[in-house]
Amino acid sequence: MRVIFDNNVLISAALLKHSFPYLAFKKAVNDPTITLLRSNESLTELNNTISNTKFDKYFKDEIKREEFLVSFIFESVNIKIMHKINECRDPKDNKYLELALSGTADCIITGDKDLLVLNPFRGISIITPKEFLNN
Repeated sequence: MRVIFDNNVLISAALLKHSFPYLAFKKAVNDPTITLLRSNESLTELNNTISNTKFDKYFKDEIKREEFLVSFIFESVNIKIMHKINECRDPKDNKYLELALSGTADCIITGDKDLLVLNPFRGISIITPKEFLNN
């Protein structure tokens, strides 16, 4: 199974141990039949977001932030974007739809209503972390 975690879910997983996003991410990382997908654009956004000073209180030092980013890079496969999409009501979320099509993803894991409303998107499931855990 090929899956995409949107950045809000990834950041929640990094910050909130034992949350649904954390448990979903751990499930994906620990299951050898699951491949995590990322793109240069989604990784850049993750790096920029997680580096925001508003997260300083959660990451006691810069090393924790870097460890999370490095572990995500190690656990995921970079996909070259081959499709351009402009179908999401929030244009910033089109990058996940582009990644899903370019990487032949089976599902996108998100809590974002702008993406969830599109489920399924061209045969690709768009589900919450809790739904992913129940599958």
